[in-house]
Amino acid sequence: MLSRRRFLVGGFLGLVSVIAVACAAAIRSSLPSPSSPIATPTPSASSSRSPSPSPVGATLRERIGQMLIVGFRGLTPDDAEPIRQLIADGTLGGVILFSRDQLSGGTRNVESPDQLRSLIAALSGAATATPLLVAIDQEGGQVARLGPANGFPATRSAADLGAGTPSETGATAGEIAETLADVGVTLNLAPVVDLAVNPDNPSIAAIGRSFSADPAVVTAHASAFIEAHHAAAVRSAIKHFPGLGSATADTHLGVVDVTDVWTDVELEPFRNLIRDGLPDAVLTAHIFNATLDPVHPASLSKATVDGLLRGDLGFDRAVIIDDLQMGAILDAYGFDEAVALAIEAGIDLLLVANQLVYEPDVATRVVDLVERLVTDGRISEERIDASYRRVLALKGAA
Repeated sequence: MLSRRRFLVGGFLGLVSVIAVACAAAIRSSLPSPSSPIATPTPSASSSRSPSPSPVGATLRERIGQMLIVGFRGLTPDDAEPIRQLIADGTLGGVILFSRDQLSGGTRNVESPDQLRSLIAALSGAATATPLLVAIDQEGGQVARLGPANGFPATRSAADLGAGTPSETGATAGEIAETLADVGVTLNLAPVVDLAVNPDNPSIAAIGRSFSADPAVVTAHASAFIEAHHAAAVRSAIKHFPGLGSATADTHLGVVDVTDVWTDVELEPFRNLIRDGLPDAVLTAHIFNATLDPVHPASLSKATVDGLLRGDLGFDRAVIIDDLQMGAILDAYGFDEAVALAIEAGIDLLLVANQLVYEPDVATRVVDLVERLVTDGRISEERIDASYRRVLALKGAA
């Protein structure tokens, strides 16, 4: 049965697809390459696109498990015992924290600084082979999982910070990073580097998540934000590649087509930050853009992830997919096919927030699925190794 996205483009996959592919190639070839190679990151490091054989002792399931970031319910170590056990047996390499449970409306992982510190310590202590990746969305403003309601400092939005100076942004980001480091969070899924080109964008500009519509301003403030995090030994993931600022709808709810509104100026902050070697990771957007790929949305597109981001922009660190349970993915593909396409596209970390849908056993389900994809020959073991090595580098464990 045709998905909404397939229905949208299905009638054009003849002549128009050919034209779109040619346009995509022309656009990518015209994009300027970074002026210098990416510096070796601190605390993470770049890895080769042609990885050597897997390290001795890491089973296929353990390597796949390192590719997962999963949301869970629980405030205490006892509450989170099922997820702690998955970490301990190597089925899960990363978690993402939320203050509220979107489905139940109740408190999810965050009640107070002491409570959160204890929870993260228990989960991190369960990881024996490699460190646990503990992620959170702490952008500031409306998207801040830690705030006054649960005993943490208030934060300013990107829009508010963008109206000031980069040094002020650096100071604010330093406070955010110190807060994260104090409780044990290791990866902030921030800053947003989307341009505020559509002031009515319901998921970006309309709620103050963008520094500016000017790519130079966004670059300056994002640089200060990331550098402040590095000073606190917290890693940073920029988002939402290749640019969500021009969108007119929310990808949480369904397919969003930006073909007619997106321009390559939205790539500039990504290009600039990658050129300067700053991002530890890049998080992709679930937008459909026929200019870049006439068939797949950006987060499932090999042309966009492996071609544009890795090839043209020169980024060879970890790439994270936005939540695989968003409507833009589930409506068009279904979960299992989306996982396969994401890995084929070049995604290294599969994010399953468990917020829009809750599946307690989703980590085991994904590991089983990917292991089967390898056994059946759709995904090569070398492809898993490439992601495994980038994840180790992100964790500082390579």
